Amino acid sequence: MCGIFAYINYLVPRDRKFILDCLIKGLQRLEYRGYDSAGIAFDGGNESPDVIKKPETKIVKKKGKVRALEEELACEKDMKLDIEYDIHCGIAHTRWATHGAPCAINSHPQRSDVNNEFVVVHNGIVTNYRDIKKVLESKDYVFESETDTEVIAKLCKYVYDHRENEDMSFRELVEVVIAQLEGAFALCFKSIHYPSQCVGTRRGSPLLIGVKTKGNLSSNFVPILYRDNRGREFQDDVAYNREAKETGSSVEENNKSTDSAFKRSFSTTDFEVSGDIKAAEYFFASDASAIIEHTNRVIYLEDDDVAAVMDGCLSIHRMKKEEGESMSREVQTLKMEIQQIMKGNYQYFMQKEIFEQPESVINTMRGRVNFKDKEVILGGLQDHLSEIHRCRRLLFIACGTSYHSAIATRQLLEELTELPVVVELASDFLDRRTPIFRDDICFFISQSGETADTLNALRYCKKRGALTVGITNTVGSSISRETTCGVHINAGPEIGVASTKAYTSQFISLVMFGLVMNQDRISTRSRRNEIIEALENLPNLIKEVLEMDDDIKKLAEELYEQKSILLMGRGFNYATCLEGALKIKELTYLHSEGILAGELKHGPLALVDKAMPVIMIIMKDSMYTKCQNALHEVTARGCAPILICQKGDTESQSKASRVIELPGTVDCLQGILCVIPLQLLAFHTAVLRGYDVDCPRNLAKSVTVE
Repeated sequence: MCGIFAYINYLVPRDRKFILDCLIKGLQRLEYRGYDSAGIAFDGGNESPDVIKKPETKIVKKKGKVRALEEELACEKDMKLDIEYDIHCGIAHTRWATHGAPCAINSHPQRSDVNNEFVVVHNGIVTNYRDIKKVLESKDYVFESETDTEVIAKLCKYVYDHRENEDMSFRELVEVVIAQLEGAFALCFKSIHYPSQCVGTRRGSPLLIGVKTKGNLSSNFVPILYRDNRGREFQDDVAYNREAKETGSSVEENNKSTDSAFKRSFSTTDFEVSGDIKAAEYFFASDASAIIEHTNRVIYLEDDDVAAVMDGCLSIHRMKKEEGESMSREVQTLKMEIQQIMKGNYQYFMQKEIFEQPESVINTMRGRVNFKDKEVILGGLQDHLSEIHRCRRLLFIACGTSYHSAIATRQLLEELTELPVVVELASDFLDRRTPIFRDDICFFISQSGETADTLNALRYCKKRGALTVGITNTVGSSISRETTCGVHINAGPEIGVASTKAYTSQFISLVMFGLVMNQDRISTRSRRNEIIEALENLPNLIKEVLEMDDDIKKLAEELYEQKSILLMGRGFNYATCLEGALKIKELTYLHSEGILAGELKHGPLALVDKAMPVIMIIMKDSMYTKCQNALHEVTARGCAPILICQKGDTESQSKASRVIELPGTVDCLQGILCVIPLQLLAFHTAVLRGYDVDCPRNLAKSVTVE
């Protein structure tokens, strides 16, 4: 994840020092989104803006945190800070590396050429950048970074140099460029060919616009402009057809007309300041935390919106109108303080991260799962698949939540790969000095990529000649650097110590690995297709589960004074019980235990009575009958368990004190839906007990010591 910030002032005189300070402070508010490098682009030169003959863009970038960039700016020589600009656009970026190691050259803004004709900042991943890069290289464009973002800047220059219409606007140019891009992105553009203008757009990554004025706004809504098949703009179909009738012609006749009455002026389609004084300031940002100190009026862009600021006016454009979509974007008023807005609409980072899971699982699968063709590609493993296929066994080595993600997918991996799958706790693995062979494949799972026990286990396996694979959430981490190959889970930074969205993204990453290994087997094609179809629908099902938050909170109110909680499940949901119990331990400081339901009669049943809170997970899968047996064993001891079950399972519900009904999905993915109520339960219970959810005692986000 990266942070984008842009500042545009129109008829609001600001000196260069103010502009640079504004950009730096904006980045500091976004630093949680990326902190391996940062950069800014602004108007260069030391002449007065009134006498500048040729616009110039200056770029300053630095590896490290935003503080390092601030120090680099302070060291810049011969840069006048008191030059005043009535109109100016500056863009800034703090990076979380995905393509290319952290360094100044890979930092953003990325540029089109040595003259900085076009510069761009980017949050996201362009999945087809290699194809675009090959085309541009064939046309003698020279690339200087390892990033996917540089192709965007160079594509801007290519489109500009080969434009047929000399009057092409900056916004039109950007629309041509983004039409060629695949993947997820939020983008902001600046160009010397369009001085003091800024264009922003998004697809799958957040971007919002802050508005600050002294006068009133022309409206509290920004109308959306669309294009017809002649390239003319209109606000909506109703208005379009109404104007056709008013002119006495049919819609078809107007489509043929080259001098349409529907062409609207800026005064009716743009968003501007009312009155004689048009002074305004605009802020583009990845998060409201960057702009709340400047204004509380914001506009949230939707996917495929293209927003342009020109001559103090903001306009929002879309290439085509979709059925049922909003015809405008509302100017919303933020009601939170700066400290709160950094968590969005949530009180805690952990809460926010739980609710980010519909998006984080999409990001994990983005560019990797082709739902149309039922194919899965993990680029980081592609060159080593033949060796993995020839291996003797698969070992998954991890700690804590990462270990649970391996347990959760072990059964599926055995099914899809038909290989022995061993899951090891890193500390115990090292204590035993486990034998490792050259034809073993060893996976090392870690959110941070710096977990000490896992890292030491990695080095142990490397010495013994095994192929090592990293599964991490942090580009440039020790595990990602030291493994032979790997998978980046793309969950986005986790600030809360108790991992939530990283668990579900690790889960999906391992499922995708199993699908890759099974790709060529005709006998299991129907099973593969079933899983891939379920993956496509998974984000919607997660949203459905999250809508149960209020019910989970009520359950927490009944349990928060207890001293112990038992969680029982079997098959694919044994790992869910382990992970749910861990979350309860981490956050609430209650004793909790995840129990394999098949082991009840071998000891744990002694704990069960009518006073012991028991949570049972029973899903309609191959373990359903066996889980029913465990349910009977528990209820026979006077316990009425809390049941997590599938919708419509009336047989199980009749024996429960409380029921959480979940939507059904394919058996191997049900654990993702089942773990979310337990994450919410742990969260609400901790809040009710008065504990710091984001920073539980004695724990750290990344365990870097043994």
